[in-house]
Formats: sequence, C-alpha cells, structure tokens
Amino acid sequence: MQFGEKLRVDFTAIVSAVALLIAAILPARAEAGLNANDLVEMAIESNPQIRAVHAQWLTAQHQILQNYAPADPVFTYSNIDSSKDFNAATHAHAVSENFQFPGEAFLQADQSRRTAAIAHLTYEAAIRDLRAGVETAYYQVLLDEGLISINAENIGNLKQVVNVVQAQYTGGLAAQSDFIGAELNLEQAQLLERQYQTNRLNDRAGLNQLLYRKPGAPLDLDQKIELKPLEINLDQAVDVATHARQEILEAALSEKNSNTAVTLAEMEYLPNYTLGYEFDYFLQPGAQPNGPNSVPITQAHSWTIGFNVPIFFWIHQREDVKSAQHSLEAARYSMNSVLSQTETTVTQLYQSAQFAYESAQVYKGRLTPLADQNFRVALVAYQSGKVDFLTLSSALQSDYTSRLTFLQNANQFFAGEVALEQAMGVSFNQ
Repeated sequence: MQFGEKLRVDFTAIVSAVALLIAAILPARAEAGLNANDLVEMAIESNPQIRAVHAQWLTAQHQILQNYAPADPVFTYSNIDSSKDFNAATHAHAVSENFQFPGEAFLQADQSRRTAAIAHLTYEAAIRDLRAGVETAYYQVLLDEGLISINAENIGNLKQVVNVVQAQYTGGLAAQSDFIGAELNLEQAQLLERQYQTNRLNDRAGLNQLLYRKPGAPLDLDQKIELKPLEINLDQAVDVATHARQEILEAALSEKNSNTAVTLAEMEYLPNYTLGYEFDYFLQPGAQPNGPNSVPITQAHSWTIGFNVPIFFWIHQREDVKSAQHSLEAARYSMNSVLSQTETTVTQLYQSAQFAYESAQVYKGRLTPLADQNFRVALVAYQSGKVDFLTLSSALQSDYTSRLTFLQNANQFFAGEVALEQAMGVSFNQ
C-alpha cells in the first residue's frame, strides 16, 4: 500500500469516528432538554424589556458628543430706515455666537459619558434580573415535576395500603374505619395530583412569558434536579458583590457625576462669552458716515464681545453650588447605604442557601431512606397485626413528608443560589 492510500484510509477512519462521536453526543443533548442557561440565552434574545433597556443605553451614548458642540450661531438681517417701498437706508448683516467658559464642555461631556455608563449598568442589571426570573421559573417547574413524581409514588403506596387494609378487613382482622380511612387518604392524594398538574401548567406559562412565547407553547426541559455546592465561600461572595453589583457601580458613577456637578456650579461664577460680527451697507447718502477728507463711507464692519456679570451671585450661583454640594453628600450616603445593604443581603442569602443545601443532603442521604424503610416495616407489621392502622398511616405520612421536605430544601437552595447571584451582580456560570 502506498503512503497516499494509507493516509486516505486513516483520514476516512478519523472522519467516521468523528461522525459517530457527534451522532452519539447530539441525541444525548436532545434528550437532556433545555437547562437554565439555555433558557436564559433565549430570554435575552427575545425579551422586549431587555431590548427596551438596550435602546435606552444606545440613546445615552448618542448624547455625549453634542456636549462639545457650542450653541447654534444667530444670524440677523436688518433693513434699517426703510420707506414704504422698502427703500432702506442701510442693510445690516450680523452674526453672534455664545461660548461657555473654557472647560465646561469637557466636564459636561464627562457627565454624559458616566450617564451612558450608568445606562449600560442598568442594561446589565436588567439582564441579571431576567436571568434570576428565568432561573427561578425554571426551578419552580422542576419543583412541580418533583411534586408530581413524589405524589405519584405516594399514590402507589396508598393503593398498596388500601389493598392490604381491604384484605385485612375482608378477613375480619381490621375495622371498617381503617378501610374507609385508607380510601380517604387515596382520594385526597389523587385530588392533590390534579392541583400539582395545574400548578405545572401555570408555572410553564409564566416561564414562556419571560421567554416572550405563547403561554401554552411546549418546552422540552431538562428535568433532572442536581444539587451542587456553592462554588465560593462567604468572604469571596461579599467581596465579589461589593465590586461587581450594578447598583454599587451606578452609585459610584453617580457620586462622580455629583462631584463634577459641584465643579460646574462653581464655574458659574466665571463669565460666559458672546462674540459678534456685523456688516453694514449704507445705501443712501444721508445715512453714510464721512470718512477721511469727507469721503462718504458705504461699508462698515463691527466686532463685539460680551460676557455675563454674576452680580446676583448670592441668590443664583451660590445657591447652585450649595445645592450641588448637598447632592454630592446625598450620593455618598446612598453609596454607603447600597454597600451596607449588599453585604448584609449577600451574607443572609449565602447562609440560608448553605443550610438548605446541607438539609437537602441529609434528607436525601439519610432521612428519606429511613422513612421509606419505616413504612415498609410498618406495612408488614400491620399485616401481621403487630401495629394498628394509625401507626401504618403515620409511617406512610412520614415517608411522604420526608420526600417533600427534601424537594422543598432543594428548591430553597436553588432559590437562594439565584437570589445570591442576583445580589452579587454576577452568575456563577459566567
């Protein structure tokens, strides 16, 4: 075999292996369904509120450059000493332009730039809140599925209890009240199943609303509940939140804008300028001034410069400065308040989520198996007459409650993790 033929054979084998690998991976992904991250990406692409906030950010960006542009010039045309037939003595052409004191435009542009940055942070916060909403709705649907599954197991156990009690009652070994109580518990569980199914439909409709889809649109979701411990410790979570949460960054930028506002208010004491130019064209001899040697002048040029005089500074400029200083003080206090609130919120959410995770692990690994074993033992003991129906019913209720408690703790952990990410301003998956 030649080298070229061997290379083609090896390449063909590689292509076949890759194709088999892709074929093995894609069905697995299709069977898994959409997870929380997939749903968040769909929501960001389609949610109209996110698009609206993004447009507002773009609006703020386009308000930066205009701060560098001076006011529009004013052109004036005068037809002076005109008779009824508009035969004027003089035509005057004038243009004037107002200028701020040098430096004010740069400070105003800095303020607009920070305002645009705040708008961008608002956009990021909207995405953050949407992510939290989608993840919460997704985990709520998982909770609905888990409740339906646990209730189905409970219905199966109740049917088994009904059959056992019916056999005991038929043989005269159990009271009729035991049989009626068993059937009552079964009917209640079956009615509860309908309630759980209704909740699932409603929660799926809420999730579709966040994805900007029809309420009844089908969703192929990954329904596996997998608990993973928090990836960071409490100190790291607090540190990340104080440096990354959008509200804190917005407060910092607002404080800088307030500081710049104080400088701009103090610059109101400095004069703004007006430059003007006028061209006069004298048309009639009576209006023409005489120049050297009494020669009439037919054209004249005039230049003007003016500036404002802050003579009422004690009721205008000074009050502007004091107002800006108080606004700066308020911005600083607001920043400190947001920092303190964030540290406390992150600490509380982290501790609650950690406890929910530990509780779920205890119920899953120890308490639920024990409760299930207790029910099985009680069922056998009831058949042999060693325990009464109340003991059997309590054992079954404990088994059902332990499964529900695990699911509730898992849901509390997911909700706490989502709320913690929202309070921190970043996602663990980013």
